Amino acid sequence: MRDPDFWWQKPGIAAWLLSPIALIYGAIAGRRMRGAGLRVGIPVICVGNFTLGGTGKTPTAIAIATFLAQRGESPFFLTRGYGGRLAGPVQVDPTTHRAADVGDEPLLLARHAPTIVARDRAAGARFAQSAGASVIVMDDGLQNPSLHKDLSIAVVDAGRGCGNGYVFPAGPLRAPLDTQLLHVHAVLFVGEDAPATEITERARERGIPVLHGRLQPAQDVVASLQSQPVYAFAGIGNPDKFFATLRRAGVTPRVCEAYPDHHPYTDGEAERIVSRCASDNLVPVTTEKDLARLSGRDGPCGRLAAIAKAIPVTLVPDEPSGLPNLLGALRSVR
Repeated sequence: MRDPDFWWQKPGIAAWLLSPIALIYGAIAGRRMRGAGLRVGIPVICVGNFTLGGTGKTPTAIAIATFLAQRGESPFFLTRGYGGRLAGPVQVDPTTHRAADVGDEPLLLARHAPTIVARDRAAGARFAQSAGASVIVMDDGLQNPSLHKDLSIAVVDAGRGCGNGYVFPAGPLRAPLDTQLLHVHAVLFVGEDAPATEITERARERGIPVLHGRLQPAQDVVASLQSQPVYAFAGIGNPDKFFATLRRAGVTPRVCEAYPDHHPYTDGEAERIVSRCASDNLVPVTTEKDLARLSGRDGPCGRLAAIAKAIPVTLVPDEPSGLPNLLGALRSVR
């Protein structure tokens, strides 16, 4: 399902009506976060977010793992593998696994560093350590207490912030903001918009560093699309952000089609996109995650995967020393 629009608007009747349920959900989530997690003897870095939906966690995790690898570490990604059928622990093999097996995000992560899918995060961490990891980078899991985190970074969409400020289902927060800030070592705003003031102020009151960055699309791919008619489609946490990224890069889609996060495309949907692109001479353009869910499939989904162009994005920090300073503090954790 897609996020309800009222989550990202000023609180109204829908949020107020759901607030009693949100209070109960938030209390349970907050109490769960206080659990003591397993320590595995190597540093564990968690890249999470305060809210449901996409914020830029995966590009941030990739940027962190790349930095660590350049400095001689052996980073392993650890992820739940949302949308995949394998419970794990299992190491992702991009040549044999498909999104239906391990989820879309692990397939992207595995291009950059060994990636472990495990619904039991503690078991996954032990598996990664036995496989040679010197540091674990978790993609998501801020609210999961099963594994001790030595560094937790909350990634925030600069344009959306925490929405209406309510906890699910009245709003997008996974737990009360103040409760989550107790478990965070840094906040990273991602996007071109001005960061949400409320989160910034609350973080700084607690002495939590506030960093900023933006997602930069691959320039060679963007350049190849700037003079072509584009059919843009995306099933991610915030499809509108992807469409806005295209426009800022000089690519003006003729069609923008949004789907729910982690959407499993049907043959009918894929056939419709392929047919429209053929009849109107459009280039189908999507995200790397969407292409991962289409790839390796037969029929219309496979045909769409073969002609679609994905636009890779890279996290570009506004404060070049921000993340390195945080990561440098982990050297004593062994």
